Amino acid sequence: MICRINHNQLPPAGLELVNRLNRAGYEAWFVGGCVRDLLMGNPPHDWDICTNALPEETRAVLGDLRIHDTGIQHGTVLVMAGGAGYEITTFRTESDYSDHRRPDSVCFVRDLASDLSRRDFTINAMAYHSQYGLVDRFGGREDLEQGIIRAVGDAAQRFEEDALRMLRALRFAGRFDFAIEEATAAAIHRHCNDLERISAERIFSELKGILTTPGAPRLMLEFRDVFAVILPEVAGLFDYHQNNP
Repeated sequence: MICRINHNQLPPAGLELVNRLNRAGYEAWFVGGCVRDLLMGNPPHDWDICTNALPEETRAVLGDLRIHDTGIQHGTVLVMAGGAGYEITTFRTESDYSDHRRPDSVCFVRDLASDLSRRDFTINAMAYHSQYGLVDRFGGREDLEQGIIRAVGDAAQRFEEDALRMLRALRFAGRFDFAIEEATAAAIHRHCNDLERISAERIFSELKGILTTPGAPRLMLEFRDVFAVILPEVAGLFDYHQNNP
């Protein structure tokens, strides 16, 4: 069941960060996984904020707080407030992923819609503001209600940009017991060999997340070609008849 987000569910410290940016004349929204989790009735583990303020503008507004340049080249700063860390990222678009993992360049933009359009899955491409409500341009709320993992826009392009997103799709599907939408699943099957370009450390992190979810057995059968890329040894088990009742 999808829940209604209310003001009291937002962390006071994070809400104050959003309000301070707003009072300084900038947009700021809670975005991504925290919005998804709130809609599902789950307590978020991380709170991400997106804004049209550039990193140096965010620093100027929140300069009295401890700020770390965790991903400054991509527009992200980590702001410590109320005993927790909040990643605040400038609205951006991305171009060229020559390593199938990270954008070669990012372009800071001033509109929320452009930022949401570059995200991985519809359920992670929603933003929320306590005054303006939910922004859902890609049907993320409906996909949550129907239990579907769907890529934002063209699935093949999303996976060509970042091949690790294919494993993220499986992890979310296993974690929430969701189905992977047909076009998204087809793109995973077509592009799974691109996972060979991803570091073993990144693969292992996502693989652990998949194998510890309730949906792992189903996903290993439905996407055995994906597992054969990251664990080549399992290919020998395909269609093996054990002749054991």
